[in-house]
Amino acid sequence: MKVGIVARRGNDRAAALADDTRDRLHESGIEVLVDEATADALGVAGHAVTRMNDADLVVSIGGDGTFLFAARGAGTTPVMGINLGEVGFLNVTAPENALAEIDRAVEQVRETGNPEVRTVPRLRATGENVSLPPALNEVVVATGRGPGRGGEFAVEVDGDSFFESHADGVLVATPAGSTAYSLSEGGPLVHSDVPGLIVTDMCATDPRPPAVVDAGSEVTVRVTDAPDAVVVGDGRTRKPIEPPADLTIHVADEPMRIAGPPLDFFGALDKLD
Repeated sequence: MKVGIVARRGNDRAAALADDTRDRLHESGIEVLVDEATADALGVAGHAVTRMNDADLVVSIGGDGTFLFAARGAGTTPVMGINLGEVGFLNVTAPENALAEIDRAVEQVRETGNPEVRTVPRLRATGENVSLPPALNEVVVATGRGPGRGGEFAVEVDGDSFFESHADGVLVATPAGSTAYSLSEGGPLVHSDVPGLIVTDMCATDPRPPAVVDAGSEVTVRVTDAPDAVVVGDGRTRKPIEPPADLTIHVADEPMRIAGPPLDFFGALDKLD
């Protein structure tokens, strides 16, 4: 059995918990894969985060940013997020419960081959000569000119026109991403159990209220004039676009599998204040 560990960079508390987790797993005879940055902090051998998809379970220690980083390397491997005090919509497990929850998940893997998980959708964005890996929170199609300068965008949902305007860009989010970038652009809070996608324009001249559409919808973003246009997944994976261009965004075939206790959605909202 293999367990991966990814800890928040430059955080002593995360490194200490990673070290404790590594020791606990070794005591149980489990092979441990530690990402390179965490390994440097602990003075041990490290592995590229892409190796995490070889594990049976990945433990992410930090905030939602650390979770997103771990998730990109984990692929379909379940990820357990240990929350170090941030909002924690993805990191549900409290630090004081971390070792016990990891033990429980390990026992489940040994007994059944998989830990108990909740699945959440990820987004796939494709276009001519453009393809992003699945995004857990959001996909943004935007101009590179900077806020307030914008370009020409149009959006269709399942072939029906939603809006067409001069704008900074368009954001399509999952329910998991409704508390992240989408919220800062005026999008609604959407409970993680709702099967939908959130479509929000970014500083449009002729704006539309954000729309929550069916999770099975196909959202097409048409970029007709936007110098230095880009498509960005989860704020990290970035590809240039050459207008005019169409980007298709839909739920990916591979959902994210999150291990650990269930999310207290409304309790986590308190940390947004």
